[in-house]
Amino acid sequence: MPVEREDVRVDDGAGERRDAGPAPVARAALFVRRHGWFVGLLAVGAALRVVAALGYRPALWFPDTYTYIVTVFKPRPDLVRPAGYSMFVKLLEPFHAFGVVAAVQHLLGLATGVLVYWAVLRRVRRGWAATLAAAPVLLDAYQIQLEHLLVSDTLFMFLVVLAVVLSLADRPSAVTIGLLLAAATLTRTVGQPLILLLVAWFLLRRQVRPAAVLLAAALVPVIAYGAWFYGTYQRVGIIGANGVFLYARTMSFADCARMDPPPDLRVLCDARPPEQRPPSQEYIWAKDAPLVALPGITFTEQTDDLAGRFATLAIRTQPLDYAASVLSELGRSFVWGRPVYPDQEIYDYYQFPTTSPGPPGRYAAQLGVDYSRHYERGPIGTAVVEPYAGWMRAYQDVARLPGAVLLAVLLVPPALAAGRRLHDRRAGAPPGRWREAGPAPWLLPWSTAIVLLVTPAAAAEFDYRYVLPAVPLAFLAAALACGNRKDFLNDIPRNVRL
Repeated sequence: MPVEREDVRVDDGAGERRDAGPAPVARAALFVRRHGWFVGLLAVGAALRVVAALGYRPALWFPDTYTYIVTVFKPRPDLVRPAGYSMFVKLLEPFHAFGVVAAVQHLLGLATGVLVYWAVLRRVRRGWAATLAAAPVLLDAYQIQLEHLLVSDTLFMFLVVLAVVLSLADRPSAVTIGLLLAAATLTRTVGQPLILLLVAWFLLRRQVRPAAVLLAAALVPVIAYGAWFYGTYQRVGIIGANGVFLYARTMSFADCARMDPPPDLRVLCDARPPEQRPPSQEYIWAKDAPLVALPGITFTEQTDDLAGRFATLAIRTQPLDYAASVLSELGRSFVWGRPVYPDQEIYDYYQFPTTSPGPPGRYAAQLGVDYSRHYERGPIGTAVVEPYAGWMRAYQDVARLPGAVLLAVLLVPPALAAGRRLHDRRAGAPPGRWREAGPAPWLLPWSTAIVLLVTPAAAAEFDYRYVLPAVPLAFLAAALACGNRKDFLNDIPRNVRL
């Protein structure tokens, strides 16, 4: 049904009356008519998040949560995780409600879907393509569950997607993008390579000055945090666990018989064959792990340096084994099912539970529990409320993005680009046209998604929650790559068009 225009006349300040355009109700109706499918999808996504909030009150907990909460009340850099998420939780402390933290994270998830939709619609001008691109982040049950967990991944995802979308604008603000990347890096350290990635993007677009500004804007907060870290621990960096995590990664293949490590490194060897060893994370947290058995805490400078030297030797001695191990971990992102990994305990944290989760088992988390009660000003256990919780469990059984579909989506942009180049070659187009036109818009979100998937597999290990921040970027890239030929040509400057 056509929307009637209801015009309003306003005084322009000079005694004249001018047309203010459609009234607010008419404008809203017009917006819904133009974006009806996406508005409906967004409404469904919001409703699912309301059901999750009603079913699991006030939020869901993860082992890392307690460390973040300690940092809220004892502001100092943590040796394992940067303090960005703790600062985010600190901003919401006046509400004294973890339910508010979870609600804001749900809003960030919805906002991420809006960003993807807007970015695709602006470039491709196809509402159905933009809606499909935004669907996974809005509807995936595991995405909704992750938003309800008190962990850093949802905040990190929003910051990265916003930075990428702003970078695709005609007149991007390099300062804003740099600050977003700094915030992402101080939320999760996997954000560090993204700074260089986006600098390279601007250089590919021949925007040298914005690239320099972006780099400076990103590095200043990171360096300031590094100075705070150094003042606390007299160590260079923003965390003190890089060597430990890389050591754990290499233990999936490290063979001391081939490495022949010096005596001080030999204490970190595992005599078991690689196929009989536990998942990598056990070499960081298990009490009987060689690293944990050393005197002192696991993340002292001496222990981290020892672990880093062992890992470096393992990679240098067995580079092909390391590459195979990384590919094996990365391959877990693309399986159709969702097998239990790295163990049942961690796997269960990503499921909507049937009963209220018990208290944390690790002693180090007890201080975080005490501080969490102070933050909430009351008990912090998760209440499982039916029937809402049951609805979300049933929804999670069927509504998820299989890894194989994510792989197919990631293959779409390079496949289409190769096909277009082949077509141009057969049509006799000048070979330098693609270089003159600059990088295709899909390349930035696609390469960002690849970095987000590969970095954990190379430096730590696969985890299901590490995959989800890459999903909206992968679908954004695929939608941009599927833009029709006419839209693509419209992005090419006139002086280099055929």
